[in-house]
Amino acid sequence: MRIISREDLDRLLTFPQLIGALHDAFTAGGAGPARHHHSIGDGERAATHLLMPAWTSDAPGPGSFLGTKVVNVFPGNRAKNLPSVLGAYLLQSGETGAPLAVMDGTRLTHWRTAAASALAARFLARDDARRLTMIGAGALAPFLVRAHASVRPIDHVTVWNHRLAGAEALVREIERGGIEAVVAQDLEAAVAEADIVSCATLSSEPIVRGAWLNPGVHLDLVGAFSMAMRETDGAAVARARVYVDTQAALEDGGDVALALREGCIARSDVVGDLHALCRGVSVGRREAGEITLFKSVGTAIEDLAAAVLVWRLLHAVTP
Repeated sequence: MRIISREDLDRLLTFPQLIGALHDAFTAGGAGPARHHHSIGDGERAATHLLMPAWTSDAPGPGSFLGTKVVNVFPGNRAKNLPSVLGAYLLQSGETGAPLAVMDGTRLTHWRTAAASALAARFLARDDARRLTMIGAGALAPFLVRAHASVRPIDHVTVWNHRLAGAEALVREIERGGIEAVVAQDLEAAVAEADIVSCATLSSEPIVRGAWLNPGVHLDLVGAFSMAMRETDGAAVARARVYVDTQAALEDGGDVALALREGCIARSDVVGDLHALCRGVSVGRREAGEITLFKSVGTAIEDLAAAVLVWRLLHAVTP
């Protein structure tokens, strides 16, 4: 059994390949049961334990795969200079069940989450989208910037974060990658001028307001993963043509689920998910002035697709 580190993942993966692998996985299908979601403790020290299994559509059988990601979300880690989200991924043979590899689940999550957002943006963001506003400056943020820049001609990024130091650090990292970046002086103005707004926070209160959205913007919502979190108000969801990564986002993950509960939108207003977009069942952006919204809560199918790609790439370079 192989141990695959975050350095291995960064060496092997590229966004064009990974976005393609996710597209193929959503097109082909596979099994991704509802994740097991367990709360640990309460109050400010509360944490979340997640189990996310999946297997390819040809399992059990030759060349098939299955795997499980174990993720822990400990918001208090920020005070300890540790990531809030930590985990591991176990990849197994779908033919025999034999363990194949244990991968850094945190890094795998960064890569696949950003790739899923970029996959959605291929269908939903304007072809000429150049200006990205990144809300949140955590570990996932630079991956989201790079992923969106791999599918759209992003040449300017505005960064907003609740801590200025985090925004400044992300700006320096983005600039080292060759893209112009600045710290947002005013969040409302940063949202209003953006072609794509990407949110990756653990906020419990809306950050982006519907009144701030200009025609043509694509809103990418990644951070809020439970009903206790949200990154937009109901007005933002109501103004947009809404898509989700999977149908689980209608029941969990804040923004869209809360907008449904509050009556801001109906289920019929959710146009489609990544399965439907990739299979051509749902139509993406229809016109330049349309506001689009993609809500991601994460799915085990994405993890499995990323892990299988890593496994195949690893064997391509190290027989």
